This record gives sequence, structure tokens and C-alpha cells, in this order.
Amino acid sequence: MFRRGRRLRANSAIRSLVRENSLSVDDFIYPVFVVEGKDIKREISSLKGNYHWSVDRLEELVDELNEAKIKSVILFGIPEHKDCVGSEAYNENGIVQKAIRRLRELSPELYIITDVCMCEYTDHGHCGILNDHDVNNDKTLVYLGEIALSHAKAGADMVAPSDMMDGRIAYIRNVLDENGYENLPIMSYAAKYSSAFYGPFREAAGSAPSFGDRKSYQMDPANSREAMAEIEADLNEGADIIMVKPAMSYLDIVREARDKINVPICVYNVSGEYAMVKNAGEAGLINEKLVALEMLLSMKRAGAKMIITYYALEAAKWLKEEE
Repeated sequence: MFRRGRRLRANSAIRSLVRENSLSVDDFIYPVFVVEGKDIKREISSLKGNYHWSVDRLEELVDELNEAKIKSVILFGIPEHKDCVGSEAYNENGIVQKAIRRLRELSPELYIITDVCMCEYTDHGHCGILNDHDVNNDKTLVYLGEIALSHAKAGADMVAPSDMMDGRIAYIRNVLDENGYENLPIMSYAAKYSSAFYGPFREAAGSAPSFGDRKSYQMDPANSREAMAEIEADLNEGADIIMVKPAMSYLDIVREARDKINVPICVYNVSGEYAMVKNAGEAGLINEKLVALEMLLSMKRAGAKMIITYYALEAAKWLKEEE
């Protein structure tokens, strides 16, 4: 006798009853790019359907988020002024700090996560302070602590260091605790790979390095055991949530992490992954809706609890249509 698996696939009712994983709008974190200036809602050419927002137009974004029932965003800032120490990143009146305060006014219940890094703010595009042509790890920690603290003071709900400096979780945790933010969680970009999938983001954020690459501090795509070591180190330093980035090509890392750790896992469905599906859909090569939802579901199946995705608004609408 053989097993008749088709018995439990016969119709939508039984398929729903036995379904092991599901997508929900509650899983999504929407990336938001904020820029200096006024009256700006400018589509990002490399990320169709996503925009640069000026602070005075954020009410429109909040309305869209409320309509889609999306509860969380992650903020990225693009300043007007850049310098060698990324001073706008920790300016109390910097673009992200202003956006946090405005979003808090518009939607007190919105959960605001902030990206803590320096690449958008430095004139060289690297994620830290340079020593000649090398990023000085330990000196960078001081600046990352200032950035995280400035976000906390502005009203962020969570900080997410994406720089990949060694020891930054412990340093930031200490800074936050010493200043009365011991209850502010840290989501660590723990396994962030040096990936070719980031291209559209670097255009959107103006963060491409002016020389060299980030391979000395981001992870080698060939390594998986190293990812587990990075995750373990960040958890030992006080991370509350860990992230794997990118998502699609690294679901094996997500699965391994899920089997080994007991904290929530986030994945970043990065710009290149989004752009490939979006452009293929617009070219008529695939059914964009079905492929995008299948892609996002695969991340849940691998073990992620939350997904940062440029598809958040669209996926939320698609899921509502299926109810």
C-alpha cells in the first residue's frame, strides 16, 4: 500500500486545514526612505512602487500603512550633507530623527525600527570610520552608539545595527542601558552577507562605497558555519532579534539558525530580490502576485518570523483579497 497524499490536497478547505505555514500582514516590516526637503514623494527608479519621502509628506504614507494594516516600518535616511564621520547620522535634527518624531505624532501605535549604520551618511560610502582605506572597527563603535542613542531619544521602538562591526551589539546595548533605554530592543543584522543583491538599495540610499567593497566586514556568501558564529556572538552580546540578509539565497542559513536558536528571526527580502520579481512581472514573464507571495511564504517556511520587504504594501492588499 502507498500513501495517498492527494487526499489532503483535494480542495481549498482541506488544504487550508493542513497548511503548515501562512503569511500574514503582521509578518511585514516596510522599509521607508526619508529625505531632506519639502513636498517630496519621488518614486525610486530601481525600486518601482517605493518612494523617497520628505518628512512633510509622511502623513500620506501613514494613511497607506493604516489602510494596509501594516504595523511596522524600518527607516533609512538620506541626508543632504555627508562627511567623513557621518555626522548627520547622529544629529538630533537629522533626517531620521525628524522622521521618527513626525511618525510618532501621526501614528503613536506604529512600531518604528531604525537602521543604525553610517554608509548613507559618510562621504566615502563605507559603514564606519576610515583609517586610510580600511574601516576602523573599534573607533566606529563609538559613532554607532551615538547613532543608536539619538534614535532612542527621538522615539524609536527598536534599533537595528546593520554595519557588521565586531562587538557593536554589546557596545550599543551598554550605551542604551546607561542612558535609561534598557528596555529598547536591538535587532541585529547578525548574518549580513556581502551580496550582489543590494544594488537597487544602494541607488535608493545613495550608499555605494566610493572605493573598494565591504567584503572585509560583511560575510562571505560561501560560509554558513561562520553565520552561526556571528549569530551566537550577537546573542551573547544582547541582541533580542537576529536577521539574515539577503533572504532568498540564504534560506539555508535561516533554517539552520531556526533549528539552533530560540529568539525571533527576521529576514530582509532585499532590493535585488524585489527588483527581479517586479521587473519579470512587468515583462509578462511571471505572475508577479503569485511569485511574490510564494517567495515570502518560503521565508516563513524556512523559519523567519518577520520579513522586511518592499512588497509589504502590495502583499498586504493581495492577502486581503484572498480572505
